[in-house]
Amino acid sequence: MPGIPVRRQHGPRSHEVVEAIVGGQLVEGRAASKVGVAAAGSKRVLGVAIADAVPASAFNAAPVNGILNAAPLPNRVGLASRGDEVPVKYAATATFGQKLKAAANGTVTPVADGDDAQLVVGVCIEPAGVTTANTVGQMEVH
Repeated sequence: MPGIPVRRQHGPRSHEVVEAIVGGQLVEGRAASKVGVAAAGSKRVLGVAIADAVPASAFNAAPVNGILNAAPLPNRVGLASRGDEVPVKYAATATFGQKLKAAANGTVTPVADGDDAQLVVGVCIEPAGVTTANTVGQMEVH
């Protein structure tokens, strides 16, 4: 083969959200090419949100206490994906190098023996591992 076309992207992929998302949560694909917070055991994880976002319907242009919020959150979210190193919330303890899957509310938890390989969303790269549940640690996205 003489050559192949190379597609280069600049910046992260972004998608419209169907619910409020907080930076650092796992994000899964939903209907109509939109995204939401990943559920436990999701096989549709697209990446990790790199910022907060809310659906367009959540924007309220009415003043609150006489103040108009002129800087609402966006209704699209950029995603960290394959190879990116990001901080995420761990639902359980994990050791350095342990493979991870989606847990409730867009968090991660270690993959158990016998789990489907399609559940793997990343690997724990926190140098000393994550020794306390419900804390933030580094993950490499797969």
